[in-house]
Amino acid sequence: MSENHHSTQPILRQLERGEDILLCLLLTFMLSLACVQIFMRTVLSSGLLWAEPLLRYLVLWCGLLGALKATEQRKHIALDFSTYLLPESAQPWITLVTDLFCTITTAGLSLAAWIFIKNEIEFGGTDLLSLPVWVWNIIFPITFGLMTLRYGIRFIVDLFDRFRSLPPNGSQNQ
Repeated sequence: MSENHHSTQPILRQLERGEDILLCLLLTFMLSLACVQIFMRTVLSSGLLWAEPLLRYLVLWCGLLGALKATEQRKHIALDFSTYLLPESAQPWITLVTDLFCTITTAGLSLAAWIFIKNEIEFGGTDLLSLPVWVWNIIFPITFGLMTLRYGIRFIVDLFDRFRSLPPNGSQNQ
């Protein structure tokens, strides 16, 4: 592992831990609320009016946080066919290209999400629990921003590692 990789590890570990905790809390709350809602509808013939819209938002939040978790494990976007078609020596370069592509793509999605939120703040109304609509949708720029950060860090670390592993004369005999 390179020095750069060592210096980013604590940051990435803290980020991953925070994501795990938030995802577990949201899933626990979501499942508990769904069970309460089912119980109330079945046994009491009533329910919480705000529970189902909240559950829809929680599913969205959990889905996006799950996608973020997938990026942690490098399973969100993968070029698996390259492992079968290209020589092993090309794999580090494929990883670099994939990380760069993912960084650019998620950066574009982050920008689009921030524009969306900006428009919601300016023109949007209120929604569930009388909160502004943008509050419920803030998960989009947060998760895409974190994905961008994660892929960007990986690209930079892998780039430094890749060029550090090349022979001094620049030729590659791998």
